[in-house]
Parts: sequence; structure tokens; C-alpha cells
Amino acid sequence: MPHIVPIKELRNTNEISEQCHSIKEPIFVTKNGYGDLVVMSMETYESLINTSNVDNAIAESLSDIKNGGQPIEAREALSNLRRKYFE
Repeated sequence: MPHIVPIKELRNTNEISEQCHSIKEPIFVTKNGYGDLVVMSMETYESLINTSNVDNAIAESLSDIKNGGQPIEAREALSNLRRKYFE
């Protein structure tokens, strides 16, 4: 269930910060009854960005395959990564 607070509660910065860290989800801030802002901890933001990056990489890969690209076997891909980053 989303956490929603009115904008005037942002005055309680310590409380909002503690909520963000404890619930590990974004807090939606309303202004005059309408959505206005989203507040979240850095950990939550980084997690969302990482998930988005993975989703985008998967979508790009699927698009490449759909457009005639050839998939690489997992062993070959891991071998290429090891050579690139560990040798």
C-alpha cells in the first residue's frame, strides 16, 4: 500500500527520513489533494535505478534478437566477460 502524506508534513524532515528508511519504499507527497512529489531513501532510489537498468538491458537484448541478432551462449558470454575484466 502506498504511503501518502500531505506536503505540510515535509516540515518534519527527521520523521520523513526515518519513514523512508524504515519502509524502504517511496513516500508520495500531495499538494491540495493531488500528487506532487515522491520522496525516498537513497537506497530505495539506487535499487529502483538498478532494476530499471536491468529491465532496459533485457528489453534491448530481446529487441536485438527480434531484429535478427544472434544470442550468445552463457558460457561464451561469461568467458568474454572474464577476459575483458579479469585478464
